[in-house]
Amino acid sequence: MTESKHQLDLEFLRQLDRYNMAIKKRVSTVYAGNRPSTRVGKGIDTVGYREYYRGDEMKDIDWKAYSRTEKLYVRQFEEEKTLTAHILLDASKSMDYPDRGMTKYEYAAMIALGVAYTVSRKNDKYAISTFNDAIDINAPKRGTKHLLSLTDRLAGRELSGTTDLDACSHKYEKLIKSRSLVVIISDFMEDIEHIKSTVLRLSSNDLILIQILDPFERNLPIRGDSRFYDMETGSEMKTFLGDTFRKNYFKELENHIAAIDRICKKTGSQFHSFTTDTPVFDSFLKLIDRSA
Repeated sequence: MTESKHQLDLEFLRQLDRYNMAIKKRVSTVYAGNRPSTRVGKGIDTVGYREYYRGDEMKDIDWKAYSRTEKLYVRQFEEEKTLTAHILLDASKSMDYPDRGMTKYEYAAMIALGVAYTVSRKNDKYAISTFNDAIDINAPKRGTKHLLSLTDRLAGRELSGTTDLDACSHKYEKLIKSRSLVVIISDFMEDIEHIKSTVLRLSSNDLILIQILDPFERNLPIRGDSRFYDMETGSEMKTFLGDTFRKNYFKELENHIAAIDRICKKTGSQFHSFTTDTPVFDSFLKLIDRSA
């Protein structure tokens, strides 16, 4: 067992069990629910059709449907009806905040496990891969045993380095073989162009971005002479937090968040922003409510 470095409260998953009947309908909508788990040979039984997506095999295109509609559709076989959920979790040093109480990483990891648990209940494949300036890839699997293994892995993850979401998503995209659910959980405190590139790259999937911030970052509840440390680079900044500084800070933060939201809306993706003082279960229900 990996040495635990983070406190991940699994009571959250037990809450999902207790409220399972209340959220079942919403979960089915979010994850295109109730796909049959029976697997038959590819190309034997056609059970439906869906739009063609980049990366689909040309031999699966129904050309008769194209001649009627002038749109590309591929035949969907029974084995394709299962969902694969790819969850990318930020493990850069900036997520290791604050040094007391629940960190952004711990909160984000519990959200990631909640998504994985929900998908696992439908016997679908899921993976949680962590990233900073590089990505630690986990292969999608099914079952509770996989979830327990991931929980142990996330609890023992060393947080370090800077964030390069653009490079990491570029590498991960090559592993997505068909249209999937892709969830990225991060504080998204990086260049907006990197975030935009990632969203454009992965938006052919069902893409959800979940931002996790600490209340201090949202509210900046201090004034006067202050010293700030960049947790990723180690650089230090001394400044005076007066009304002008706070006004500019809030403006920059809100503009950054609004820019991410606009990018997601333009591509049909989803964006959610939560702070760690909100109970994880409440945030998860809001995520499902907005996604349904």
